[in-house]
Amino acid sequence: MKPLSIGAKIWLAIGTAALAFVVSGGFLIAFLYEKLYVDEQLGQFMEEGSALVSFYEKEGLSEELYERVEWANERSRAQFLLTDDPMELASGAPFAADEDAQLITFEERQSLLDGETVVIRREHPRFQQELLGIALPLISENKLEGAIFISMPLAVVYEAFVDIQWALYAAVLFAAFFVVISGKRMTKHIVEPLREMKASAKEMENGHFSKRVAIGKSHDELAELAHSFNELAKSLEQVDRERNAFLANVAHELRTPLSYMIGYAEGIQEGVIERNKGMAVIEKEAKRLDRLVNDLLDLAQLEGSDYRLDKEALPFAELAREAVAAFAWQAEQKHIQLELELDEDSIIDADWDRMQQVLTNLLANAIAYSPPFTTVTVRITSSNGWAEMVVEDEGAGIPEADLSSVQKRFYRVKKGRSRQNGGTGLGLAIVQEIVAKHGGDFQLVSQEGKGTKAIIRIKEIDVGAFKEGEQR
Repeated sequence: MKPLSIGAKIWLAIGTAALAFVVSGGFLIAFLYEKLYVDEQLGQFMEEGSALVSFYEKEGLSEELYERVEWANERSRAQFLLTDDPMELASGAPFAADEDAQLITFEERQSLLDGETVVIRREHPRFQQELLGIALPLISENKLEGAIFISMPLAVVYEAFVDIQWALYAAVLFAAFFVVISGKRMTKHIVEPLREMKASAKEMENGHFSKRVAIGKSHDELAELAHSFNELAKSLEQVDRERNAFLANVAHELRTPLSYMIGYAEGIQEGVIERNKGMAVIEKEAKRLDRLVNDLLDLAQLEGSDYRLDKEALPFAELAREAVAAFAWQAEQKHIQLELELDEDSIIDADWDRMQQVLTNLLANAIAYSPPFTTVTVRITSSNGWAEMVVEDEGAGIPEADLSSVQKRFYRVKKGRSRQNGGTGLGLAIVQEIVAKHGGDFQLVSQEGKGTKAIIRIKEIDVGAFKEGEQR
């Protein structure tokens, strides 16, 4: 069985609500009819009949009592009957033409004999219409001397209710119509955006992320959902663009060293290129290719949600000293001075190898893009439970327009110098991922012509607790 759509479910709920409203309205009208008219009419009968019974108890079956009954007949739409022969009621007189039709039953007559008031609501024995009435016994010396019968056709009672009844029916139908119209508007308000989202989701499933859902002027949950859906589509579109750009960049980065290697290999085979020179170039490009593949693998691992760091308490200054020592020869070759300003008490909870990779990438960039006879400074300070490491150079700096993009994969400020300096364009992206995995913050501050600062902030471990743990 095909499941119902949301629109069908909403209409089913609206239809059920409208039907329940109409049915409950009908029951309410019937209840009001009974309570406000029938019961009120019976109460009026009882009041008028009790007054006549009270008069009887004082004056008996007097001429004046008959006159009062006659007067009541004239002024009321109800029919008042006073009889000194209760058997008339039992035989249906004076309404029935035959004695077989009974106005009251034998059991009701017995109730009269017992002094009880009888309420009657049944088909009239002669006029074929429903009758509403009461019979009140006239008791004298424990003997049923007569009875007062007050009655009225229910059609007469109903007449007073007709006008208000139709008004009530009209109100109920109008309310049901209002529910349906409101339901239609509500269904359109709810279902149309959902259908749009469904269509957009189908497009997204097929790899098209450009479609957006219209957001209405309201600020309800559906508008928020549509906004979130559009933001999701926008993010996916951006991811798709970046993925395509990434694949294009990877292809380009792989193609270049491979082209060098193939070209020099063919040149060696044909004797155009001297063997040792050609093999040196092939080795250099193979190493570049190896670095690129390793960096790509690193990024893939770091971006995985299940990647775990091997964290331990590390003296940040020792980490920095070891990384700087590894670049001493390279810096000396370019006549670049390496300076250290380290807070020896700074202890961080970090993965040694990954943090070494961070420092290595930053120092490699700083030295690669610094001119000779300049200084690269590594500075570590502590403040409010955070360790801050700054790698600062005096190089050409990064233009402001490129500063927000240099941490993206394969992004280079000057494309022409990338081959010469041998970078893969992934170093800062790897730094960003590693620092983020440590719960830290990484940012670049640069001014063109004055150099660049790479700033890393990592949460520190309490030094006192660390030293106490070492003593134990």
